[in-house]
Parts: sequence; C-alpha cells; structure tokens
Amino acid sequence: MSADFTEKTISSRTAYRGKMLRVNEDEAGMPDGSIASREYVLHPGAAIILPVFDDGSILLERQFRYALGSHFYELPAGKLETGEAALATAQRELLEETGYVAAQWRALGIFHPCIGYSNERIDFFLARELEFKGAQLDDGEFLETLRMPLAECLDWIRQGRITDTKTIIGLFWAEKILREGW
Repeated sequence: MSADFTEKTISSRTAYRGKMLRVNEDEAGMPDGSIASREYVLHPGAAIILPVFDDGSILLERQFRYALGSHFYELPAGKLETGEAALATAQRELLEETGYVAAQWRALGIFHPCIGYSNERIDFFLARELEFKGAQLDDGEFLETLRMPLAECLDWIRQGRITDTKTIIGLFWAEKILREGW
C-alpha cells in the first residue's frame, strides 16, 4: 500500500477573479501536521483538436499570444463554456476557428498541462473526414490556418518553430496514429 501524502484544505480565498481565470490562495494541512501556503489557477478546461486530412496532412493555426508577445503555430483549441461537454467544445472550436467540420471524432485522452499551479484539464480529440464550411471567428480573434504534412510539422518541432506543449503532444500522437495505427 502506498503512503498517503494528501494535503487537506484549511482555508481558501480568491485572490483574483477574471473573465476566464481565478487565482486562489489556500492554507493546506500537510501529512506531517504542518501548514503550507498554496496558490493555484482555476481554469474552466479546454479541448484541443488534432485535425487530420485524408492524405495525412495536419491543420494548424498561427495566432498571436499576448502573454508571450509572439505568434505561435498551434493545433485548434478552445476553452469549455459553462456546462459544455468537451466534444461539443472541440466541434464548435474547429468550425469557428478553421471553418472545418469533421464527420469522424475520436477521444484521444486527457492531459493536465500545469499540475504544479493549475487545475486546467485539456481533452484531446482526433478529427477526421474534414470538410470546409467557412470560419466563424469570435470578435477579437485573429488567426490564419495552414495545412502541412506531418513530417514538416515534426521538423518544425525540432527547429523550435512549434513550441506550444499541447500542439507538440498532439503532433507526436498524430505520428503514432498515422504510422502505427495507435
């Protein structure tokens, strides 16, 4: 049997509440009886889409990310709306951001990108049998889409042109799916 290192919340307060994120400051009881401070970000969750065309090419986006002051190449993704299922988010975001719909969807898994300071959860979906219907970007959303062979996407990771963690994971999954039938 494994040792129990569970920390217990003693007190919690919201230090910041924005439109999408909340930051909490807690006091937590430690397994040895001591008390520790914990700061963490509460996130509504997100869905990311791995859009694969019939020829194996991948649909990416390029968009500016304010926090880092730079443009990034990413797989399409978006945050969950209140009460929205992750698959519904993926389907909505794929259409809104790229103009594509997919006839075939497959859940690939879940990952937690920032376990040390956030409860963010990202659900991954594979989208196949893509058909263009027309993009419907949200107000204030600016991006461009590009279709690339998987090999070139992987080269961009090696070159440092793709640095977004969720996109790197998704593209490595694409390699396994397309080459190994994973």
